[in-house]
Amino acid sequence: MRSAFVLFFFLVGCSARFIKKEIKETENQLHEHVGFYLYDLAKKKVKVDYNGSKYFTPASNTKIFTFYTSLRLLSDSVSSLKYIKRGDSLIFQGMGDPSFFYKNVFDNERAFRFLKEHQGKLFFSSDNFQTQSFGAGWAWDDYNDYYSAERSPFPVYGNLISIRKYVEEVLIFRPALFEYDFVKSDAEHPAEEIIRDYNSNRLVYFNGKKKSKEWTIPFLSSDSLTLRLLSDTLHREVNQILWPKLDSAKILKSIPTDSLYRVMMQDSDNFIAEQLLLQCAAIVSDTLKPEIAIKYSLENFLSDLPDEPQWVDGSGLSRYNLFTPRSIVSLWRKTYETVPQDRLFKLLAIGGMNGTLKNYYKSDVPFVFGKTGSLGNNHSLSGFLITRKGKIFIFSFMNNNFIVPGIEVRKRMEKIINRIREKY
Repeated sequence: MRSAFVLFFFLVGCSARFIKKEIKETENQLHEHVGFYLYDLAKKKVKVDYNGSKYFTPASNTKIFTFYTSLRLLSDSVSSLKYIKRGDSLIFQGMGDPSFFYKNVFDNERAFRFLKEHQGKLFFSSDNFQTQSFGAGWAWDDYNDYYSAERSPFPVYGNLISIRKYVEEVLIFRPALFEYDFVKSDAEHPAEEIIRDYNSNRLVYFNGKKKSKEWTIPFLSSDSLTLRLLSDTLHREVNQILWPKLDSAKILKSIPTDSLYRVMMQDSDNFIAEQLLLQCAAIVSDTLKPEIAIKYSLENFLSDLPDEPQWVDGSGLSRYNLFTPRSIVSLWRKTYETVPQDRLFKLLAIGGMNGTLKNYYKSDVPFVFGKTGSLGNNHSLSGFLITRKGKIFIFSFMNNNFIVPGIEVRKRMEKIINRIREKY
């Protein structure tokens, strides 16, 4: 019997050493920095630790922090509006709800109907929005890319312009009012594209040999544009006002929060992540400012993480974010203890099935449930791994500063994760 136990622990030790050896070889061959941490959930034991205490740029693994903070602070429905009534007037503030006519999420149009059906005047206040449209450490030259939609107190259409080619020379704009900001350039680019001016919503079309059928471009947000969009959408006038200093305001709820979590975690939606952090800030302070939510979460929910996070935004677009693999694993463990497994796994990207993991970790039985994170020269994956024997492991696999194509890094990661699945 004693010999059997000795053999068992010897084999387990060999497995851990073999995994570390593979990771080290990958790190050397791809000239990158790697952190890996593997934790047995049932036994509460670390199985593999390779640079687990070193800090890495997490990219969209930052959304795990936003996810957990939202789970702790937000209810099962999104807070859409804060409002008061004065005579026949309705005065309202946005609570950062990203769902108002946002095509990427379910929208029950409750806020739309509430405003549309009010019989009196409508007044909008943005006094509670106390931050910048872009986060610290975001790449300014990504302003024209769909994944860099601006933060705002009352987003409309996801703060995005959708342009679709209906037939040749005919473009459909959503929202429609942006077609008046559209001009054609005589210059040609290699690929057909539409570029928004950096300081305005002027849209310039460039013809090219490589054709496109649709474009999604963030618009430059402002209070005046919000008023125009609301007035255009509601087909009634909306004016601006300073928020009255009253304690009698009510909250209008809209969609289930899980419908936002699912898109954020599976498709890695940056806009939803940023707006959720604003929602969290509004809960603890009545002010839409992400730093408030981050500070509150670090002090009240995350003070027991093994390494102090450097956390600056909701989405992970910022390169100022720095987390360690073992802290990410610890956060996943806290999340697992907060949310029932069945609900949690349905909200995450699933290997071979959906979201950012749809083309990786394919299997007849899903075995990877988690969150990816990608920025230029960086890629991470963390979450839950179910082995052939049915064991549930939590892992964090972080790759920084590689210059090879990202797909090569992902394939190496996939090989190692599959090997762990078989060996344990």
